[in-house]
Amino acid sequence: MKKPIFPVGAAKPLAPYSPAIEVNGMVFLSGQIALVGDTGELQMSSIPAETKQVMENLGQLLKAAGLGYEHLVKCTIFLSSMDHYAAVNEVYGTYFKDAPPAREAVGVAGLPRGVNVEISGIAMR
Repeated sequence: MKKPIFPVGAAKPLAPYSPAIEVNGMVFLSGQIALVGDTGELQMSSIPAETKQVMENLGQLLKAAGLGYEHLVKCTIFLSSMDHYAAVNEVYGTYFKDAPPAREAVGVAGLPRGVNVEISGIAMR
């Protein structure tokens, strides 16, 4: 049976989806953008700041599920331009001490609300 996860104080979803779903010890994290809490504002002052906010939003989902970044086993990074790859990697890498999750990073034609970075993940208990 699947269990939706809605962290307290996190930004509300922009469409009809659950921020995260837990099933059989796995937690599937919907793509996160740089929304700041309940304000609905975006943190887009720079690619590093945007990436940090995205990672913090993923962290809120993980925490609400009783997990941490070390539980991530797979991430997908969507970029508005592959020119952002190095800056995103620099920030993303600071969230993992050992054995970062498997992942891919892809350039896409567009992302919600015109953001530059969106990251989704899969975590395991």
